[in-house]
Amino acid sequence: MELVVRGGQVLLSDLTVQATDVLVDTDAGEIVEVGDDLTGDEELDAEGDLVMPGLVNAHTHAAMTLLRGYADDKPLEAWLQEDIWPAEAQLEPEDVRAGTELALVEMIKSGTTAFADMYFEVPEVVDAVDRAGVRARLGHGVVTIGRDAEEAHADAQESIDVAEEFDGAADGRVRTAFMPHSLTTVGSEYLDEYVPKARELGVPVHFHANETRDEVDPIVDEHDERPLQYATEHGLLDDSDFCAHGVHTDATEHELLAETGAAVVHCPASNMKLASGMAPVQDMLDAGVTVGLGTDGAASNNDLSMFDEMRDAAMLGKLAADDASAVDAASVVEMATAGSSEAIGLPGGRIEAGEVADLVVVDLDGAHLTPAHDLVSHLVYAAAAADVRHTVCDGQVLMRDREVLTLDEEAVKQEAREHAASLVERA
Repeated sequence: MELVVRGGQVLLSDLTVQATDVLVDTDAGEIVEVGDDLTGDEELDAEGDLVMPGLVNAHTHAAMTLLRGYADDKPLEAWLQEDIWPAEAQLEPEDVRAGTELALVEMIKSGTTAFADMYFEVPEVVDAVDRAGVRARLGHGVVTIGRDAEEAHADAQESIDVAEEFDGAADGRVRTAFMPHSLTTVGSEYLDEYVPKARELGVPVHFHANETRDEVDPIVDEHDERPLQYATEHGLLDDSDFCAHGVHTDATEHELLAETGAAVVHCPASNMKLASGMAPVQDMLDAGVTVGLGTDGAASNNDLSMFDEMRDAAMLGKLAADDASAVDAASVVEMATAGSSEAIGLPGGRIEAGEVADLVVVDLDGAHLTPAHDLVSHLVYAAAAADVRHTVCDGQVLMRDREVLTLDEEAVKQEAREHAASLVERA
């Protein structure tokens, strides 16, 4: 069966915009053709709209939607130790499912078709992703500090086990990774033992790196080397690996990232809210580093809108570089689509024949999108999640005219409210 997205302006791979149609093979989940006057078995109206690649949220903790607004306006270490980790200690599988489903509704409605998620109870996340119809790179987050050796090994092994069991689930839309939380929360002996197991499985490694100075200074003080150099000595920074944040990175680490092919996922809203700092994104791009874009979790953002994240990335990037031309709109759109796809090793990010049919249709009729001098600029500086009209992933329509078709939005919201209240009460 073929679906034609008709009548819109299409954001092409070179970031030019052309009035044309997009023909999708819904069975194969691929774009067949981009051209004029195409016909299909079914139509998706894009008249007067912009058709763009689906947005890719390259780093989040989806089920943390249950903690949205729970512990705000605190520095990272206090926020984690006093509020987040105690709450997460009370999580049950049903909580993770409810929080993930809420995140998926929010992401579909804001045009995100793929994401990378580090969290717990991965089987529940896989099931939610399967039913929602999106694409994901999933993994169990490992923390070894504060645990005895038996507990730490069990946690690391669980990350390996779920990576092996669920890679290729949901008809191939789910891929997995080994996910040690960070270089300061996972002991080097566990990296040395379990990263090779991830290599044997052929899955990437995803971890937090250089998010705050507290993730940099201890490694520099103890080992007399930068964190990412330390990471390479423990088997990390393969060309499939990706790390989150990279706020406090320097030129030597940018060179190392470019050489190894490992990617960085920029999370500007979370970095601002937690006062973690300003990542040197333009320096990374200039060094040839693959940079993706992510929201981080809704407990530190507090939403999962990649439109908000694009605006934040452009604004913060200019401040960090002290240059109004830095981290320009085209670079940010690339980061949020093809850059994020490349970073997390999932297909998508481009509209052209042979690519996966992950795309969104953005309504351009709003006053805030008028006049349309530069649609790429509008995507970054003016568009909002509520402007997304249709969302398509793997050739399937997940949302049509703002109605999510794969999940019951009202039921998901109600269940999330109940689980959030119960979780906070237990915590």
